[in-house]
Amino acid sequence: MMTDAARLEPAFLPVPATRWRYSAPSNLARDTEIAVEWPVNIRYGSVPYAVMMATPLDLEDFVTGFSLTEGIIAGPGEIRGIRIVDEAEAITVEIDLTPDRFRKHLGRIRRLSGRTSCGVCGVEDAADLPRSNAPVRAPRKAVSAGAVAAAVAHLRRHQPLHAVTRSVHGAVWCDLDGVIQEAREDVGRHNALDKLVGAVLRSGRDVREGFVVVTSRASYEMVEKTAILGAAALVSISAPTSLAVARARAAGLILVSVAREDGCEVFSGQLTA
Repeated sequence: MMTDAARLEPAFLPVPATRWRYSAPSNLARDTEIAVEWPVNIRYGSVPYAVMMATPLDLEDFVTGFSLTEGIIAGPGEIRGIRIVDEAEAITVEIDLTPDRFRKHLGRIRRLSGRTSCGVCGVEDAADLPRSNAPVRAPRKAVSAGAVAAAVAHLRRHQPLHAVTRSVHGAVWCDLDGVIQEAREDVGRHNALDKLVGAVLRSGRDVREGFVVVTSRASYEMVEKTAILGAAALVSISAPTSLAVARARAAGLILVSVAREDGCEVFSGQLTA
């Protein structure tokens, strides 16, 4: 994974701030690096679909993953091209779909207003909530507790933007041995996962041969996005919600939460020793 400053430069800015120390009668003025949060207009063809607040990194991965987890595409082959236009007050990403997929999209089009970490903004009825349609297929070998421990132990090394700003979420893709293969970051936890989904799809990796680790809690939407991708498991650093557990069990997805180097809690499925 690239971690050079040039790659991260659009994602953070130095901002003047004053650091106070409560135990001392002095304060320190300094520049503090903060994560960039910027409007991203998502358009299919020339038709507006969503405005998402996101970190302007890996936008091709973001819109690819977003398109899949929103149900707009069934696979990356239905995207013919992606065009990014950096404008004064926003970034516009135009996605060119195949003609048949674009016609289907126009038949179900809706508009939503995105917010940071908003996973189901704009859904007007509970029946329209995104959900995976098929049970997750088993990988060639089971996900082990050792693989989860290895992934968690190396997670920080794959969060260069978080190391600078301390304010972004991360999502990583691991092989079945727990070796991190892809990593993405964003101010929004759903955005970070969508970026990772897009990266995995665009890389051509076998989605059944790995699992996802996220630095956030495991909510309903995070489970559904992982299940839609077809990964073997979702591992979260924080705890899950009740609906996340229910949906993971329904989808046959292994759900591991409160993951630390010395242990974790399994809420759905099983890990091997």
